[in-house]
Amino acid sequence: MRHLFFFFTGLLFCTIANSQTKETDYKDALKVIDAWLNAERDFDKLPGISVAIVNDQNVIFSKGYGLADVEKKVPMEAETICSICSISKLFTSVAVMQLWEQGKLRLDDSIGALLPGFNLKQQYAETVPITVRSLLTHSSGLPREAAYPYWSAPDFYFPTEKELRQKLGGQQTVYPASTYFKYSNLGMSLLGEAVASVSKTSYENYVEQNILQPLQLTNTHPSLPQNLWGGKMATGYSGLYRDGSRKMMPFFQAKGIAPAAGYSSNAIDLAHFASWQFRLMNKADKEILRPSTLKEMQRVQWMDPNWKLTWGLGFIIWQEDGVTYLGHDGSCPGYRTGLTLCPKTKIGVSCMINAQGTDPDKYIGAVYKILNKAKEEEVDTSASKTDLNAYAGNYDVYAWGSENVVLPWNGKLLVFSVPSDDPEKYMDLFKYVSNDTFRRVRKDDGSLDDELRFERDANGKVVRIVIDDNFFNKIK
Repeated sequence: MRHLFFFFTGLLFCTIANSQTKETDYKDALKVIDAWLNAERDFDKLPGISVAIVNDQNVIFSKGYGLADVEKKVPMEAETICSICSISKLFTSVAVMQLWEQGKLRLDDSIGALLPGFNLKQQYAETVPITVRSLLTHSSGLPREAAYPYWSAPDFYFPTEKELRQKLGGQQTVYPASTYFKYSNLGMSLLGEAVASVSKTSYENYVEQNILQPLQLTNTHPSLPQNLWGGKMATGYSGLYRDGSRKMMPFFQAKGIAPAAGYSSNAIDLAHFASWQFRLMNKADKEILRPSTLKEMQRVQWMDPNWKLTWGLGFIIWQEDGVTYLGHDGSCPGYRTGLTLCPKTKIGVSCMINAQGTDPDKYIGAVYKILNKAKEEEVDTSASKTDLNAYAGNYDVYAWGSENVVLPWNGKLLVFSVPSDDPEKYMDLFKYVSNDTFRRVRKDDGSLDDELRFERDANGKVVRIVIDDNFFNKIK
């Protein structure tokens, strides 16, 4: 009985019909997102989480919750640096495509031509070559990892470029090239080596000088800043143990795996990285890349034989309700991260968690759903002379579940419960009637249904909700 209002009133949850799309500043939606993230951080027992939202060129929301370091009590902020893990692959992909624009490599070049020392065993005589394109789309047939136990606790031993090459000859392909999707950190690491070989400079120097500095991503680097660890860089933690605790993870450097999983950044920088992409999508001149090159990267280049997985050149690409999204997520010892862009709405969301065991897509997906709902709703002016913020707050329904949150929403009140993996699904709108009384707006036809009444104390402060003669106190 998590949703007490819904239990007593038998509410149904479905999409509001006949709503009009309108422009909005997302003010009320961002308050809902803030309240939900704050609650979910507690209920999910995360040490810390940070989120930034960009609307085209404007960062419209950025905030951290919880702690970047639990022992030191360092607060998590939107500026807190984390390992971004596999989001690193997007920067390596941009580097590859810059060299492609310059004619220094081709997408159909074989990796052996770019790296003469490439000696991984090809066990399928019928295969086509392993190309730059197949490495960018994870369809090369290479094994997932280099031959080192770098995902194994407690040491997390990442190889150098030299060490990676030393064992490369002892590895072999898993599939013929361009046959199946096979995610490969090894493949993307080799592309990083190709960037260094073709550009005749180190991989780190190339991306700093040609991508990160020009885009002014001052907190993004192809390594982790050990001198900031436990302060401006968040400490990483394990997944939840059965007793509800988490263990601190050791500091690591990805070394030779850096092009695939070694970058550090913060939510603000990744939001700016998203803004650059929205900017480039709608301009004619070059900025780091040509607009046509970015569009090519964000076009579906690979579809698995089951037609369920699609990939661009470095980018994950998918659709929800007919709308295209793209980006990448990441997972490293102590960190989970995500970056998602929606070209249609020009909304980008970055999320960083300094712990394992919780998918950032949960938080990113909820943010998009709440923002999309805000664009669908019309503004109600019937309560224009009423201070809806007086009713805002969390209400105690722990006898049945946990808490219900009440917040203003486009001239109405929005009620939803926490915790909830999908808050938009369990949102209900209430329209002002009179004298601290509201009525639920039916989602199928917009008519008014159950009554929701607020009670105040002797000082005029709202202290409880009453529905069907049952009351629920506001949490102080």
